Amino acid sequence: MGKKTTVEVLIEGGKATAGPALGGTLGPLKVNIGEVVSQLNEKTKDFKGMKVPAKVVVDTETKQFEITIGTPPASDLIKKEIGLQKGSGEPNKNKASAICIEQLIKVAKMKKDSLIVNNLKSAVKTMVGSCNSLGILVEGKEPKLVLKEIDEGKYDNIIAAEKTEPSPEKRKQMEELSKSLEASMAKLVKKKAEEKAAADAEAASKAAAKAPAASTAKAATPTAPAAPAKKK
Repeated sequence: MGKKTTVEVLIEGGKATAGPALGGTLGPLKVNIGEVVSQLNEKTKDFKGMKVPAKVVVDTETKQFEITIGTPPASDLIKKEIGLQKGSGEPNKNKASAICIEQLIKVAKMKKDSLIVNNLKSAVKTMVGSCNSLGILVEGKEPKLVLKEIDEGKYDNIIAAEKTEPSPEKRKQMEELSKSLEASMAKLVKKKAEEKAAADAEAASKAAAKAPAASTAKAATPTAPAAPAKKK
């Protein structure tokens, strides 16, 4: 067995290619790049639309390789879980969506091995923290309140059971709340865009009004008479 070389890559789930980013790194190792790409895409197909870290360990003598897949950022996994395209730009003021504690347990289990935590409960708290940054309500509440409830043991039974699927009733409730929050945020974004467009138009109008006035003032300024020529 020869020396092993590890190549770390970041790819979009299910969309790895033999382009410069990957091919340029693996090419010198004389490994079957087409097979590497095929395996990467198969292993990351469930992470479509997300950036996924991966490691390709190549035996430089036999040209055999092994692939290990990491997990996307917690924020991407949370958004995928609830079908959210983008978090809130002002998470402390405007909420983008809502999620159930069971769904966060699901994401926490996916991320647990890559987090510096001792147990699933701590991993769930980390996911709740991510929701706070994204502007996502947890169980219809502010994430900071839910963190306090977790510390108080309110969700201990659910976490211990590693329950990852909410009841149909709870899921429907969160989905309806999410739709309401997303609609409100969309209206706010539209309003801000309209206000900005109006402000830009007003500024342009004022600038245009000043331009002719400046030109007229310049034209009206009398020209000083030329000094008489000195007699020789």
